[in-house]
Amino acid sequence: MSSPFFTEDHESIREMARDFAVKTLAPIAANVDKNEEFPMDVVKQMGDLGFLGLKIPEEYGGLGLDMRSYVCVMEEIAKKCAAATLFISSANSLSTAPIVISGTGEQKERYLPGVVSGEEFIAFGLTEPNAGSDAASMTTKAVEDGDGYILNGRKCFITMAPISKYCIVYAKTSPDKGAKGISCFMVDMSLPGVSCGRHEEKMGQRGVPVSDVVLEDVRVPKSCMIGEKDLGFINAMKTLSVGRVGVASMCLGMAAEAIELAVEHTKNRVQFGKPLCKHQAIAFMLAEMETKLNAARGLVYNAAWMMDNGEKADKAASMAKYYAAETGIEIVNKALQLFGGYGYSREYEIERIYRDIRVCSIYEGSSQVQQIVISGQMLK
Repeated sequence: MSSPFFTEDHESIREMARDFAVKTLAPIAANVDKNEEFPMDVVKQMGDLGFLGLKIPEEYGGLGLDMRSYVCVMEEIAKKCAAATLFISSANSLSTAPIVISGTGEQKERYLPGVVSGEEFIAFGLTEPNAGSDAASMTTKAVEDGDGYILNGRKCFITMAPISKYCIVYAKTSPDKGAKGISCFMVDMSLPGVSCGRHEEKMGQRGVPVSDVVLEDVRVPKSCMIGEKDLGFINAMKTLSVGRVGVASMCLGMAAEAIELAVEHTKNRVQFGKPLCKHQAIAFMLAEMETKLNAARGLVYNAAWMMDNGEKADKAASMAKYYAAETGIEIVNKALQLFGGYGYSREYEIERIYRDIRVCSIYEGSSQVQQIVISGQMLK
């Protein structure tokens, strides 16, 4: 699909991702969902193709490409396997953006190459049981102790925590300052006092493990702080702005796949003497779905283009994530409806997509949080 937002290089990357998704991911996607396990050799393949280092600087093993390249890959991979996109988004966003944004040269050299190769995973520990959308109300604390800090707290719904070597943890170093008293730490998951909670049984995107991360008197050296003391919340918000465009791209891919499945099904399914798609009510449903998908594409592609051109894109990223997630869920829901009873069966791909896309209006900033960001920018 040609677009004024993309160059030939972008389209080449998109084609490579599409080929990998069709040949490698599509055949395993159902089993990944059923068994709740993603093959590590496939993660390594994604690393070899450069997908895990798309936005990582070349000096640390990445490709040093732009946001639009990331969008192209995420959109194509999501069409066949949403779980696979979590490894790509983690590597290019939540796991590495805090380090790329605020880390020292030594920290970048130490942590980034392993993520790019697919040999190491880094979890992103921001959310807590009583601090989801209101991240600034976190209770995890880091108390200065000689040449280090002692961390205590609990993070929840942490993607890839059980398989991660490290976890980026946000904790209050100056509790009386609220959001302005939060710092960011890199915590080795093998340290005494670090443990994972029970495996979360999720509705969708089941191929990637999620659990709590519990910190009990965990001592880390001061060299593990990422960025300056008390400036961690700014680091987290900048990271999430990148992540929002990634989630929006996932929604585009899943919605596009749902439409393609619905078109094929309604062409072949005969009811009342003719294919379903020949009934005007059905044809008009498809038209609405396609129109909304392309409207979402415009918002997502524009946000990525703004980021690549150095423009302030917080509002654009939030609008993209908000609309792509809500519209994507609507499109997939309608696609499942067009399958009738078959859509409710686990034998059909549309049922899995329905479960996989539902979380996209919740994580990395719920739709309501995006509305807060958007309206906040409008009413400044």
